[in-house]
Amino acid sequence: MNLTARIALVCLGVAFVAVLVAGFVSTRLVLSTSQQVSREFLRSQADVVAGQISNNRVEQILEGQDIAIVRITAAGDVTGDDRAAVRAVRSVDYRSVLSGSAVSGVSGLLNVEARPSGTGGFALVQQTETSGSYRKLVRNIVFALGIGLVVAAVAGFALGSFLSRPIRRAASVAHSMSTGRRDLRVPISRTSELAEVGHAVNSLADALQRSESRQRDFLLSVSHELRTPLTAVTGFAESLADGVVSGDQVAPVGTVILDEARRLDRLVTDLLDLARLGADDFRLDMAPVALEPVVRSAAEVWHARCHARGVAFSLQVSASPVVHADARRLRQVIDGLMENALRVTPAGRPVVLALSSVLEVRDGGPGLAPEDYAVAFDRGVLHARYQDSRPVGTGVGLALVHGLVTRMGGTIVAGPAAEGGAAFTVTLRPGPE
Repeated sequence: MNLTARIALVCLGVAFVAVLVAGFVSTRLVLSTSQQVSREFLRSQADVVAGQISNNRVEQILEGQDIAIVRITAAGDVTGDDRAAVRAVRSVDYRSVLSGSAVSGVSGLLNVEARPSGTGGFALVQQTETSGSYRKLVRNIVFALGIGLVVAAVAGFALGSFLSRPIRRAASVAHSMSTGRRDLRVPISRTSELAEVGHAVNSLADALQRSESRQRDFLLSVSHELRTPLTAVTGFAESLADGVVSGDQVAPVGTVILDEARRLDRLVTDLLDLARLGADDFRLDMAPVALEPVVRSAAEVWHARCHARGVAFSLQVSASPVVHADARRLRQVIDGLMENALRVTPAGRPVVLALSSVLEVRDGGPGLAPEDYAVAFDRGVLHARYQDSRPVGTGVGLALVHGLVTRMGGTIVAGPAAEGGAAFTVTLRPGPE
């Protein structure tokens, strides 16, 4: 059932209940008032004819008004032509009339007004005029209910159509987005709730557009990074196959092919790890890990690599914390940060691997623009912004490092370094000593 139909049904239900409640209250009020008026009329009639009850003309007038006359003798006997009226008089305290008191009572739907007269008395009995009023009220209520339901149905349908129109527009835009359209936006309604829906759909469209743009840029950069080693491997392999390279040249060519193959393998591994980070089956062997041995082991490797590039490597250890982490993935984090630092640091400038209560990698490279530190771990963003001005990687490394640290329950932030470049600080959950 759509929203318009639901709103129309709600309006119908409200109108139905409102008419029933109003009808019930008005019926009770009208019937009570009618009964009170009938009693007052009969009481006034009894007072007026108290001294003229034996007059035949008076009796005829009363009978013409559907008022029955019941005689009360001095002995207390009740007589009359209307048996129902006689029973009604007997059901009230009619004997008080013999002592000179007026008596008013009700017996079922009959009003009784008894008055003393001579040695006895008389009683006027008349049916309360509620049955006719009741039928009229029921007819009026049914009529009002019908009119109210018709009006409620029309109003509910119109209101539902009005309220659901912005939602249908938002749904239409969402369906178009599912087919690949990213240029459509939802008009913002003046109603706050509908405006919130419109803003949410538009924000989603903007986010999808940005995400897909980054994905395209990322795929282009990865394709470029794959093509470079593949071209080298293919070219040198063809040289070997064609016999162009022989003798002493074979070993250097084989080394180039091996290096490029390892580069391809590392890139593919990083891509697979990045893709699997969000999966439930991504394996992490979490355990208490002493950071100092891991850092010193990594420092031996990166000291040699930095020396080969003419970069001044420095290891700074001021504490030996124990953290809850995966030792293998932790080493992968350090290698990823060091590789990023070494790539952008020119010869003669420093790269620092520091360990205190946190793990930190700092470099003396060109650093990042202030606004870029916030997006440093977004996949492919830095690659797209700096590929024309400095050596860049595939756009995968920092995103993978961020994903690994996050999966281990830690945090990583980027900021400016005292050495002039960028600093990456990793904070991990402490483990038992």
